[in-house]
Amino acid sequence: MITFDELKKLRDDEAAKLDVRRTLDSGAWIDAQMANYRYNVVICGDTGCRSAGSEGIASTLKDALEREGIAKDVNIVVAGCFGICSLAPIAIVYPEGAFYVLLKAEDTERIVKEHLVGGNVVKELLYNETVKGDDILPFNQTKFYKKQKRIALQNCGVIYPYNIKEYIAVDGYQALGRSLAMSPDDVLKIIDDSGIRGRGGAGFPTGRKWSFAKMTESEKKYVVCNADEGDPGAFMDRAILEGDPHSVLEAMAIAGYIIGADQGYIYVRAEYPISIKCLNHAIKEANTMGLLGNNIMGTGFNFNIELRLGAGAFVCGEETALLTSIEGNRGEPRPRPPFPAVKGLFEKPTIINNVETWANIPKIINNGAEWFSSIGTEKSKGTKVFALGGKVNNTGLVEVPMGTTLREIVEEIGGGVPNHKKFKAAQTGGPSGGCIPDSNYDVRIDYDNLLEIGSMMGSGGMIIMDEDNCMVDMARFFLDFTVEESCGKCSPCRIGTHRLLEILDKIIEGNGTLEDLDKMEQLCHHIKESSLCALGNSAPNPVLSMMKYFRDEYVEHVTDKKCRAGVCKSMLSYEIIAEKCIGCTLCKKACPVGCIIGNVKEPHVIDKEKCIKCGVCVEKCKFGAIIRR
Repeated sequence: MITFDELKKLRDDEAAKLDVRRTLDSGAWIDAQMANYRYNVVICGDTGCRSAGSEGIASTLKDALEREGIAKDVNIVVAGCFGICSLAPIAIVYPEGAFYVLLKAEDTERIVKEHLVGGNVVKELLYNETVKGDDILPFNQTKFYKKQKRIALQNCGVIYPYNIKEYIAVDGYQALGRSLAMSPDDVLKIIDDSGIRGRGGAGFPTGRKWSFAKMTESEKKYVVCNADEGDPGAFMDRAILEGDPHSVLEAMAIAGYIIGADQGYIYVRAEYPISIKCLNHAIKEANTMGLLGNNIMGTGFNFNIELRLGAGAFVCGEETALLTSIEGNRGEPRPRPPFPAVKGLFEKPTIINNVETWANIPKIINNGAEWFSSIGTEKSKGTKVFALGGKVNNTGLVEVPMGTTLREIVEEIGGGVPNHKKFKAAQTGGPSGGCIPDSNYDVRIDYDNLLEIGSMMGSGGMIIMDEDNCMVDMARFFLDFTVEESCGKCSPCRIGTHRLLEILDKIIEGNGTLEDLDKMEQLCHHIKESSLCALGNSAPNPVLSMMKYFRDEYVEHVTDKKCRAGVCKSMLSYEIIAEKCIGCTLCKKACPVGCIIGNVKEPHVIDKEKCIKCGVCVEKCKFGAIIRR
């Protein structure tokens, strides 16, 4: 067992010798940390970078260091997500702060010989925005990072997640120690005064939710972390679990102290093996050090945390379905009220928050309610993490103050839409959210503003669309996902979403009518009003919001049998312009169904009855002779 005073001393000792200590705000290193090594190399070890080959980079780097005989002079740390996933794999070499991106295994030999041995940064391998003449700029000064403010992601890419002492060195478990020295009411007041709202859905005030559980009398209470991140394109929770797992454990223990709970559960989807490994290790470390378990810091407070693995059911992101799954039953939602804070897990008072919400709690306790509430807007305090994806140059995780405009996120942080295409819309909140059209490009992102224009914050997925996206097809994409993920418990969701999808399919296939559009809107409202849980209530959102802002595209599909984006295959036809065709036969050879007819050096013709509209012929033609109508 460690006391709070011992914890503070350990923090000071570890901070002074931490080999990977840096911050995204300054990019600076303290002098003492370089005493043991000439260089520190921090490699992104998030799932995204791993899939791009970061493990191979780390391995070949170690081998090259051994061959050069300088392994003892260079410290290699595999940390969490740096954020800018489009540049993976990434490695940063300190003290220069050289930001190497899009690395290949063969690049490591050059970095070792020229930089780590020769002392010359390999500028050709750096992110181009960090190179300014002879100077190397800190990567936090690039457009992607400049407008960000990291709170939930503060330690990701900074510490080695498998060493609890590195978390302690960056003030880890100090918030828990401070909380245990106060009364539960005083700690709750800090959370409430900060104005933090839940980061996983509609944004219910966190302090108010916790107060309901605290006021409810019960001999047993529970604290639950919802890590069942299922929205297409969302991965912020995964990044926090893989890069900073102790922040979640510490926050859950603080919440347990506030409401009088001694047991916590983290419900994490089984498709996150690295997160699971990281959490299990973190829980073991915290228990060994006495920061979880019995008599924490000698205060008499007991709190334990266990993992529960989800099977990948999207509906288990809904809090009552999640609780049902933890209890060992099929994940199906329950009617509300009563709400979980009053009657939740095993029918006991339970508070549930998602990973991002938990990651903010220790920072709020350490820095104060006023600090947190000074960030953001009047009703939406703090920052929000978004998984920025789709038609944008800089994909990855971004954390910005509430109130940042969509245009700033896309054009400045995201680097704009690729290929000089025009921004068309952004889908926020995943299948439960709605689209933001270009007419609202300057909307200030917060909970209330998004709801006002027919979208929602949700967990933080943000998919960018350009002029090549068909909004009827996009609505179908999100609805198809929801149909597959419906638990089937209530008929409005189970049957209604299927009927809705059938109408969309009919429209996309060129068989829709104007009456179908009216019928679809009516059905959307029926599903929203009568479904049992948030999955069904929100399933029609993408359809309604896209019809609201892009109704002309729906009408075109119905009346003109036309898809202006050229996405809906049933409405397309391919033709060869005889004047441009030289009879090279490239298209004919590539066609998978043999629908192109013609001899060498003679104009070819497409048999439209056989054509499956795959578009391969357009890709192969070097002369622009094939057009898509």
